[in-house]
Amino acid sequence: MKNIKLKTARAAMDMSQQDLADAVCATRQTIGMIEAGKYNPTLNLCIAICKALNKTLDELFWPEEEEREENNNEEYSEKEIKNIIKSLGSYLEKKSRREEND
Repeated sequence: MKNIKLKTARAAMDMSQQDLADAVCATRQTIGMIEAGKYNPTLNLCIAICKALNKTLDELFWPEEEEREENNNEEYSEKEIKNIIKSLGSYLEKKSRREEND
């Protein structure tokens, strides 16, 4: 999910992605990916970003009620479901082998 709150706070401080990246010892690409919702930053990076933008974790990274509901209603594609089932099958198979060897 895109982080519009981060992008808005950064713009309000008249900072470019590069400016923010420099302030928090990250790359511009990392900041761009966080804003695009394609990267989940570490807690330390979140805190550094909040300090640089004079915001709290809640203000920048905690989703609003509507956003949480949207996330809970996400639908998975058939391909994603097949990958989940495949991963679960592999996990159970390995677990079973470990139990047999014990």
